[in-house]
Amino acid sequence: MITKKAKGKSRRGASKYLETLMGGPLTLGAALSGLRESDERSLADYARVLSVSRAHLCDIEQGRRAVSPERAARFAQALGQSEAQFVRLALQDQIRSAGLKLTVEVKAA
Repeated sequence: MITKKAKGKSRRGASKYLETLMGGPLTLGAALSGLRESDERSLADYARVLSVSRAHLCDIEQGRRAVSPERAARFAQALGQSEAQFVRLALQDQIRSAGLKLTVEVKAA
């Protein structure tokens, strides 16, 4: 679970730990899927909470569809999660899909 209280070094450590468990980089889709499964909610139910179709959410979870930073922030708000972390994951997904070897860091203004 991604919380608003995680800070700097501990957040990076948590992300690295999750990447180790997942066998790859943490994505917004994987985070959404993990949160949904830990809440024991159906894809259709979670899609309603996020105001997207079930097929759209499935595509996001499977990495077939990217999420804009604005939508990532709305998802975070709807789920009571960290906007900065969701936006960071959305941006990192876009950077990764472009084939760039860069890491995104997001800080509240």
